[in-house]
Amino acid sequence: MRNPVIEVAVGSDIGRRYSANFDVTYLRAEPLLAVVADGMGDGPGSAAAGRTAVDIFVDYLTRELEPGPDTFRAAVAAADARVAQIGRELRSLAGCTLTAIVATPHCHWLVQIGDSRAYRLRGGLLELLTTDHTMAWLGAVHGWYPFDSAQAASARYHLTRYVGVGGVEPDVLSVTMRRGDRYLLCSDGVSEQVTYDDLRTFLLRDEPPQSVVANLLTTCDKAGGNDNATAIVIRVD
Repeated sequence: MRNPVIEVAVGSDIGRRYSANFDVTYLRAEPLLAVVADGMGDGPGSAAAGRTAVDIFVDYLTRELEPGPDTFRAAVAAADARVAQIGRELRSLAGCTLTAIVATPHCHWLVQIGDSRAYRLRGGLLELLTTDHTMAWLGAVHGWYPFDSAQAASARYHLTRYVGVGGVEPDVLSVTMRRGDRYLLCSDGVSEQVTYDDLRTFLLRDEPPQSVVANLLTTCDKAGGNDNATAIVIRVD
């Protein structure tokens, strides 16, 4: 089977709320390795967590000829342990999300922990492939409170799983890429400021990934720039 031709682009914007950007990315087109991490809070632990998690995750994968689920879990476990140690050393919160798509010789894998997201546009349908590891997600699924309530808004900041909490495992899913697919990896600064309809509209356009990323970040700024906003767009042709 021939490998798909993949175009990729990445972009990030600091927004207007924070004095620094606590989102961290890594992007390699061939073989595909795309990672988005979002630090929790705005302190030194946040900055260290994202950078540390991405560096450790990428290092594990680049050392393996055929990485697989066991590799992904080991990489996240190593990052989790190191970030937790940083938190103890700083005596403050150190944690981050991590969402990644990884190409292997036989398929692509999606790795998820936290509330950054991965979307797929296929046949005109935009689907959310990941689950938010938050109390808000649990509350929405189980009907604990209205989705647009004050309780739900507060629960979005209560992560149930993240790198640095200690002893966690990521979700690991196999993904089959098809011609015409569009994938979006993003921090919550994008998913909370760009509507589903706008996400779908931007990904549907026959534009290079860099243009799609630029449109997403511009929309985040127009929505108020309330958070660091980061996006990786993958186009399969």
